[in-house]
Amino acid sequence: MDDLQLDQSEIEAININGDTKNITDEEDTENEMAPPIGNSIHRSSSRPQLDLSGAAIQGNFEERDPTILLPNQSDDISHLALDIGGSLIKLVYFSRHEDRVANEKRKLSTKERFGATSSNRRSFPILGGRLHFVKFETSKINECLEFIHSKQLHRGAIDNAVIKATGGGAYKFADLFKEKLGVVIEKEDEMDCLVAGANFLLKAIRHEAFTHKEGHKEFVQIDHNDLYPYLLVNIGSGVSLIKVDGDGKFQRVSGTNVGGGTYWGLGRLLTKCKSFDELLELSQRGDNSSVDMLVGDIYGGLDYSKIGLSASTIASSFGKAISENKEIEDYRPEDISLSLLRMISYNIGQISYLTALQLGIKRIFFGGFFIRGHAYTMDTISFAIQFWSKGGAEAMFLRHEGFLGALGAFMSYEKHGLDDLRVHQLVERFPMGAPYTGGKIHGPPLGDLNEKISWMEKFVRKGTKIFAPVPMASPRTTGLGGFEAPSSKGDALRSDESNLNVGVLHLVPSLEVFPLLADPRTYEPNTVDLADPNELEYWFTVLSEHLPDLVDKAVASEGGTDDARRRGNAFARAFSAHLARLMEEPAAYGKLGLANLLELREECLREFNFFDAYSAIKQRENEASLAVLPDLLMELDSMSEETRLLTLIEGVLAANIFDWGSRACVDLYHKGTIIEIYRMSRKKMQRPWRVDNFDAFKERMGFGDKKPYFRHKRALLFVDNSGADVVLGMLPLARELLRRGTEVVLVANSLPALNDVTAMELPEIVAEAAKHCDILRRAAEAGGLLMDAMVNTQDNPSEKLSSTPLMVVENGCGSPCIDLRQVSSELAAVAKDADLVILEGMGRALHTNYNARFKCDALKLAMVKNQRLAEKLIEGNIYDCVCRYEPAC
Repeated sequence: MDDLQLDQSEIEAININGDTKNITDEEDTENEMAPPIGNSIHRSSSRPQLDLSGAAIQGNFEERDPTILLPNQSDDISHLALDIGGSLIKLVYFSRHEDRVANEKRKLSTKERFGATSSNRRSFPILGGRLHFVKFETSKINECLEFIHSKQLHRGAIDNAVIKATGGGAYKFADLFKEKLGVVIEKEDEMDCLVAGANFLLKAIRHEAFTHKEGHKEFVQIDHNDLYPYLLVNIGSGVSLIKVDGDGKFQRVSGTNVGGGTYWGLGRLLTKCKSFDELLELSQRGDNSSVDMLVGDIYGGLDYSKIGLSASTIASSFGKAISENKEIEDYRPEDISLSLLRMISYNIGQISYLTALQLGIKRIFFGGFFIRGHAYTMDTISFAIQFWSKGGAEAMFLRHEGFLGALGAFMSYEKHGLDDLRVHQLVERFPMGAPYTGGKIHGPPLGDLNEKISWMEKFVRKGTKIFAPVPMASPRTTGLGGFEAPSSKGDALRSDESNLNVGVLHLVPSLEVFPLLADPRTYEPNTVDLADPNELEYWFTVLSEHLPDLVDKAVASEGGTDDARRRGNAFARAFSAHLARLMEEPAAYGKLGLANLLELREECLREFNFFDAYSAIKQRENEASLAVLPDLLMELDSMSEETRLLTLIEGVLAANIFDWGSRACVDLYHKGTIIEIYRMSRKKMQRPWRVDNFDAFKERMGFGDKKPYFRHKRALLFVDNSGADVVLGMLPLARELLRRGTEVVLVANSLPALNDVTAMELPEIVAEAAKHCDILRRAAEAGGLLMDAMVNTQDNPSEKLSSTPLMVVENGCGSPCIDLRQVSSELAAVAKDADLVILEGMGRALHTNYNARFKCDALKLAMVKNQRLAEKLIEGNIYDCVCRYEPAC
């Protein structure tokens, strides 16, 4: 039995695309007379799944990248499936892990550094296995075979390995796979795979579906409990309309022989185009009014308002060719292509809507070779659905549409490991692939970090701007090498203009939905709406301006070596390219919020092996804050309980000023020491604050006229920054709750982000603080943070000693913000008995979760350190404070 070590670092994204010269054998070719089918998908037992039963951490529980022992796991995993069409090969494969040298600096245990250990804490890896999506050109199938061989994706524990495949090429190339790789291709039914892939994506990916109207994409969140039935319209050479009622439950209810093959066939005859993509591109520059007869042509340029038809409505496709004395050469190919596209798309849309109406189905999803992410095609179909339904229905499309068949083939393995996954257990990442510059993809999409950096430096030396680090869905490729993107003339859109990138799906079984959310279905973490172009541009500017300082900190954290500088420069270029990519197409990576941007920055840092850019700064600020903590605690203990509560909240707000993610706060650091700035901030804490619910919170705690004393059972404190923020702000507040008999759980990041404190660092801070406070010491011992009484303090007989536990858990993320739909199972477990949540800091209480409601009492505390956010969110100014208390829903 081999141990399985799941790493949490760089993942290589793959998006190698193929030439789309024809669509025969690519998708469904059935016509409307084909009989209905309803077959359940066949399951093969050729490969076992990732078996997580009995999983346990092996060795030191506090290691940064612990080894996970899977006692029931076979060494073989169903990890490869293909959809081999006439033009494209779509490949989906599962990877377990890559051997890496662990970062020894973060393996120091609490005991080694402070003489204590926290044996009761568990450490879960953030990232587990990964699903990769790859495209190859079918005419260059040998490069696909080379890729499979180089990754050893075809190797298994059995001699006669089987690879699942669908599409016409599964039959055509079976002998080639046997000859080159020694594997047997097991064919799966195309429609079975199509439906299985769609079901998985719609249930597992939160924003998989989107609408597309007039060039604008809007992602749709679908409740997987209310998914069925839906209509899946697969537009290949012909069109099939499939009613899907559940897993393995579907029926072809209608169809038409007028589909993608009709568009391509007639287009080739009428325009002499050499490729499907050339025909599509022509349509972008067309004017169908020169070919089509419009309502206005019949009624003298007027609307036919009595029946609701505008003058621009098409009365007859190609109708003007009847009355005009012209030959085919007299019509522009661009106009013919657009007329064809509208004629076929409108008819498919009408048939689809009428079928859905007849069956009482409210959701219609479109896919197939004809769609292929082409913006104008999606716009045309959307218009048709809206027109015929009078706005009562919408056409929806899928981000991973091209991979439905391959995903379905992957799921045809008897034990593929995907059945039980839920939306909160999948995380999509967008690491840098081959650089995209000047309309071309350059360099290998796969390779180690040095190769990636070398390619980027090559472009910089040439003065070439890198503006999209992850390859787009370009239709022309040479497979593993570079490829030419389709040329565009003037302002024409490319045939891939939808610009939706497909990332790497990380399967994370340890993530769960935070159980205290009042309504997870309506929960939206992001407060800032980046759908507003002005907001988007502003925050892109903020992140860009902060980039040089971040690079300096990152390089310094690695000793300022030449290698660190080289990686730092590469990170800056890569992240700048991500920003440029998203500025060009905000929906490129899915639904975009400010939290997604901040998380993308941290992921990009880790991609270039910067795991804790602010480590030295955090340590220095922790030491400075811990030095003055005893005096602060003594001051607090001299106050009455009611006065102390206000002072503690003031202290949390004042200490929250220390945020290296804020340019205004970074500038403050040049004006004094950490303690001087903290004291200055404390002096300015004058009520009322901009958002001030402190009195309501005080009453809840039992202060006020005839208010009974109230004690929460367990409080979850989501902490923010290292240094004064956690040491002088949140720890004293935690101490007060412990004094009242409330269990306290400090919730911190699993991975570093800016100067945020992590769950691995907190026990060390608590241990040091406990040297000066008996309450903290006993609570830490009770919570398993301290194994013995190593703290030399004198018991204060006048102080009520408490054995109420103080615990630390990781939140499951590595970002300044937090999406409570995806938290660690450790946090979810301790949250079940909690009746108070305290969210602290801009990232967790303002950028995200400001509008979140909880089943328990909630207190949101933050100092606003951005002028624009202050104006937009609370109609205030920079350095205004938020103390927002909300009782349980």
